[in-house]
Amino acid sequence: MNASQPSRPPLQPIQKRRAAPRPKRHLRQRSYQVMALETTAKIAVNLAISTAAVSALVQLVSYHSTQQERLREVRTEVKLMEERVESLQTEFNRNFDPHQAHSIRQQQAYRFDPHQLPVVFVNRDGKEVEVLKLSP
Repeated sequence: MNASQPSRPPLQPIQKRRAAPRPKRHLRQRSYQVMALETTAKIAVNLAISTAAVSALVQLVSYHSTQQERLREVRTEVKLMEERVESLQTEFNRNFDPHQAHSIRQQQAYRFDPHQLPVVFVNRDGKEVEVLKLSP
């Protein structure tokens, strides 16, 4: 019954060292400074991004207007070329039409049927303007 007790000293609660309490005003003021710095940094970054975006938009608008002007020029050239192609196509069809071969040969060789009467228009200064052949 009398058992031997351990020879350890009784445990006493260890007291924690208390750090010197900081004044709460200093902490609040520091947190406000950090928040102000963070907000300023965010605003600066957003302004930089906004400036870059506006700059890119200005460049895109000028590029777009340049491309629209080039497109107008190309459309005008295409329209002129279509008219030229159409006139060349009609001339080609006329030149290779077997029904008009006789009249084309007369135009190109300046030879006419003996039954046709020549009509010559002359300017006042004596230069020939146009020669027509009329059938009687």
